[in-house]
Amino acid sequence: GKKSVRQRVVEELKHYYNGFHLLWIDTKVAARMVWRLLHGQVLTRRERRRLLRTCADLFRLVPFLVFVIVPFMEFLLPVFLKLFPEMLPSTFETESKKEEKQKKKLNAKLELAKFLQETIAEMAKRNKADTG
Repeated sequence: GKKSVRQRVVEELKHYYNGFHLLWIDTKVAARMVWRLLHGQVLTRRERRRLLRTCADLFRLVPFLVFVIVPFMEFLLPVFLKLFPEMLPSTFETESKKEEKQKKKLNAKLELAKFLQETIAEMAKRNKADTG
């Protein structure tokens, strides 16, 4: 059924608390990675991607904090999220947004695979015609 306004507000507060908590953990891990980099160690590909994602999240946090700090500006947050869907740091994404992104990526990969299959089939036909 429908949730009361109080329940929705509490859920949103929990969502933002968890998002900030995850961002704090990611920032601590990224700081350790930067420390390792400064001391000459090499990062793995996975660590490098995590470090880049965390840095991007910290840069995205600046405009997001304006909405949190300025009074009554949080009411405009849904409007700006519709205009700029990538504005929130990755730790603030909901499950539905993550699933939607995964579906888009999968569809793009399927289209690419279909294109490559058609290209290979066309090349095979040409080669068969040339040799035949």
